[in-house]
Amino acid sequence: MTELRDIPLTTIDGNETSLADFRDKVVLIVNVASRCGLAPQYEQLEQLQKTYGDRGFAVLGFPSNQFLQELSTEGAIAKYCSTTWGVTFPMFEKVKINGRSTHPLYAELKKTPDSAGKAGRVAWNFEKFLVLPNNEVKRFRPTTVPDDPAIVSAIESALPDRVSR
Repeated sequence: MTELRDIPLTTIDGNETSLADFRDKVVLIVNVASRCGLAPQYEQLEQLQKTYGDRGFAVLGFPSNQFLQELSTEGAIAKYCSTTWGVTFPMFEKVKINGRSTHPLYAELKKTPDSAGKAGRVAWNFEKFLVLPNNEVKRFRPTTVPDDPAIVSAIESALPDRVSR
């Protein structure tokens, strides 16, 4: 079985990395699209990043044009995300999430069933995969908003208690 954290990734600005860089973090992996009707979820994703980022949490955005709703270049995507939604969380290069050329990360993530027990294809933009430090993965479908109590509860239960300052 492929180790999720060893799969090579490329950031939106072309740097090579992997989930190993987020080894001790709780990460929420989301396939995003700038021209999707669900794009306002960027605001909630950024709020999760701001709320939990200092406790070992990170949102990771993976643009995809599989549903024909993403901008054509990484530069345009990065600009849109920062100027429209104030995104500060890590963004990655455009990836294929379904089909023959599926990115290896999504090939692994799609094996995870959702709350109804259904695994397989990503249904639409803004599908969410919560990866815990123990490599457990929880899957949330696109219409489950980022601040849904099920997602927030899963994040909070996986993070260390707030550090007193």
